[in-house]
Amino acid sequence: MDDINAWVWWLVGAAALGIPLVVTAMPEFGMLAVGAAAAAVTAGLGGGVVIQVLVFSAVSVALIAVVRPIATRHRSQRPQLVSGVEALKGRQAVVLERVDGSGDGRIKLAGEIWSARALDTGQAYEVGQEVDVVDIEGATAIVM
Repeated sequence: MDDINAWVWWLVGAAALGIPLVVTAMPEFGMLAVGAAAAAVTAGLGGGVVIQVLVFSAVSVALIAVVRPIATRHRSQRPQLVSGVEALKGRQAVVLERVDGSGDGRIKLAGEIWSARALDTGQAYEVGQEVDVVDIEGATAIVM
């Protein structure tokens, strides 16, 4: 196997490893493909077969050892952006109609009018008072 054939075969191997990467979405195949591309460069520069295999192995294992844990950590993290009802918790609102423990009150929260009830059933909030939204139950804001 001469030098030109060796680098061509490594590139064919890299392309062949790219196919299961696309089909299965397993990033390990991409890391092996990068290792094959590194071996192709080594073959193109005149490195022997043993050196080519060592470069392929070293680059592939290094990528799997370094990149895979980082990717796994990013996959398991919760998104930083909170949306929907979760985004309203902890915000301040203004009382439009008296709010008490009965749930008959109204507040203006994030530009919208919400029904509201007090977290502490013995507490009441008067019109114009600012309250904090503790939770949302259905279409009712729980405030304090």
